[in-house]
Amino acid sequence: MKKDIHPKNYRLVVFKDMSNDHTFITRSAANSRESIEIDGVSYPLIKLEISNTSHPFYTGKLKLVDSAGRVDKFMNRYKNHYKKAKS
Repeated sequence: MKKDIHPKNYRLVVFKDMSNDHTFITRSAANSRESIEIDGVSYPLIKLEISNTSHPFYTGKLKLVDSAGRVDKFMNRYKNHYKKAKS
């Protein structure tokens, strides 16, 4: 492997799925402003809107997690086009 090509801040980070509060620890170089304490150790915290524990493809459920309301905005914007297509 080549020396000095990897990021200097590559460390253990906690990712948290905000839709179901599932957390997992892995290595990452992603920047974080928040931290979380797990088992007495403080880790940087990266918040996710969706992960494998809440994604419909992996869970087999047809629920849609959309905390930002993007689907509603899309449906409102194109509802006239959708009605014309059905007619």
